[in-house]
Amino acid sequence: MASKLAQIETEVKTCRRCPLYRDATQAVFGEGSSRSRVVMLGEQPGDQEDRAGRPFVGPAGRVLDQALDQLGVDRRSVYITNAVKHFKFEERGKRRLHKRPNRYEIERCRWWLDQELGAIYPSLIVALGRTAAEALMGRAVVLSKERGRVQTDIGDYPILVTTHPSAILRMPDKAARKSAYTAFVNDLRLAFKEAG
Repeated sequence: MASKLAQIETEVKTCRRCPLYRDATQAVFGEGSSRSRVVMLGEQPGDQEDRAGRPFVGPAGRVLDQALDQLGVDRRSVYITNAVKHFKFEERGKRRLHKRPNRYEIERCRWWLDQELGAIYPSLIVALGRTAAEALMGRAVVLSKERGRVQTDIGDYPILVTTHPSAILRMPDKAARKSAYTAFVNDLRLAFKEAG
């Protein structure tokens, strides 16, 4: 499994399936255990991930790490990746601001995601946010209606949809952030319980 993932990663680094590779620093492949029963799927790398070449190492990654620590889960035991492997952004001065990938970009990258999942064959996928959920489900997703429950009637793997950790950081005040974080931790707790 690990050797298969290494082979896929080598191929991803030269991906030209959509135009996003032109502006990104590099493709960001998944990381973690190839034997993980749970795959955490985000939308795309952010600015810090694009520069580091690793998924979830910026502010959203710190929220995810905190939640995993709270649940007693070693991040290295989980496989973490993104639906889109290159950072899509627009420049504002010296800053590179996240721009949501479009349907074409998500579909073009689905090739890589399918290969990653096939190499790991997880018991459950946690879709972190709407884009990740839509990439897996192939349809529009209303996060408030889909989150927090395991869905087994979609594709090859059970899916649990939850919020993206970056959404917690964007909450308007401390109370809202605390409530959203608690719900996020509860969603992850259910995912690990269901995955066994």
